[in-house]
Amino acid sequence: MSAGTNNKKLTDSARTRIQDLKERAEEANFVPDNYTAKWKLQLGTLGSGNHFIEASVDENDDVWLFLHSGSRGVGNKIAQRHIEVAQHLCRGQGIELPDRNLAYLAEGTPQFDHYIRELNWAQHFALLNREEMMDRVVAAFEKWTGATVVERERINCHHNFTQLEHHAGKDVWVSRKGAIEAREGMKGIIPGSMGTASYVVEGRGNVESLHSSPHGAGRQFSRNQARKNFSQDQLREAMKGIEYRDTNAFIDELPAAYKDIDQVMVDAADLVEVKHTLRQFVNCKGD
Repeated sequence: MSAGTNNKKLTDSARTRIQDLKERAEEANFVPDNYTAKWKLQLGTLGSGNHFIEASVDENDDVWLFLHSGSRGVGNKIAQRHIEVAQHLCRGQGIELPDRNLAYLAEGTPQFDHYIRELNWAQHFALLNREEMMDRVVAAFEKWTGATVVERERINCHHNFTQLEHHAGKDVWVSRKGAIEAREGMKGIIPGSMGTASYVVEGRGNVESLHSSPHGAGRQFSRNQARKNFSQDQLREAMKGIEYRDTNAFIDELPAAYKDIDQVMVDAADLVEVKHTLRQFVNCKGD
């Protein structure tokens, strides 16, 4: 597994998933290599920032293997390209925006359709990226413990994504930024920061939230602010009892840089029901 960089070689399972992505790209009529030729080697990699892999236990001392990652570099490049297209079109049409980053693509235009096709591909890449990583995490855990992992349940939920949904009698595009889908009975994961609890939840299908819930705590200090306000010793104190890579690279990820995840869950009580509370004992992050 590669944290924050590319694989040196591909596993058989990665090749199968890459073939799936190639076929979907052909159906979407685009070439991912035009964005980055590295996308195939990024499948099954973690990334950096707040991306992580954890081993945790719940209230019953059952073990959960838990990770957070997305569409990696290729997803970012796809997004940046279509943002540029939207900005160019709005500027060309004389549309005045309060901020250039509020540029948009109008539904029904070729540019909008092009964007949605590539967006859907990137979201599928994110899902397969997590599946590939989880397969490897399970194998690594088996090697570490010397015992076979009996997998009871696997939850793979999107965050920061867009899809067409039906709400209030209308078909609408819903973008969940810092949020997950939480339809009634739908399982989801709400992670805390390194050193804090995470939660396995079940959606309540709250209509007013468009069947959504928070994805996590959210930052209360920017990365630069966190580096100015906190120290590596404070990170060490927060991570007592948890195996992690002791480096100052993670100062901006310590719990105090984020909002209180327990309070977030209290505030989200009408959106999701907590099924399990997870306490990490191993945390792995990429620089």
